[in-house]
Amino acid sequence: MNDVLARWNGMSLRDAARELLPCCGSNSWAAAMASKRPLRDEASLLAASDEIWRTLGEADWLEAFQSHPRIGETRAKKAVGAQFSSWSVEEQEKASAPDEALKMALKWGNREYEQKFGRIFIVCATGKSASEILEILRRRLHNDEATELRQAAEEQRQIVHIRLKKWITG
Repeated sequence: MNDVLARWNGMSLRDAARELLPCCGSNSWAAAMASKRPLRDEASLLAASDEIWRTLGEADWLEAFQSHPRIGETRAKKAVGAQFSSWSVEEQEKASAPDEALKMALKWGNREYEQKFGRIFIVCATGKSASEILEILRRRLHNDEATELRQAAEEQRQIVHIRLKKWITG
């Protein structure tokens, strides 16, 4: 068993839940993950995460979304710690647009999205350029509310996988 998992498996329920909040800003998800312990390895950690994520409701998804900064920004509406902020910066590294017109297009796209859906645009930005993200944003603006909520939840699930893998490797 990996040292991070061994340490986490031995924590109190409350501390174990708090430890995972930088991976996903949903308190329900974090508490449910802590209650699944002991988890042996990365595969069981990711499987438990997916199982729990599928059982959560819209309010839990929205809580998780609030812990993300907008694409192109570094501060989230709901702060969950320095580790989360550091990971967000890493994830958006390729998305930082040197082109001022592209930056403005993302900014206005974010605003349009928020006006339409009432929440920030969630995309798994890791490895995507600003222009790719803008294209995804524009495409998703055509979704209806239910479709978009499911898409955002899937993007969040992917982000959680990336962060859990970072967390488990220390």
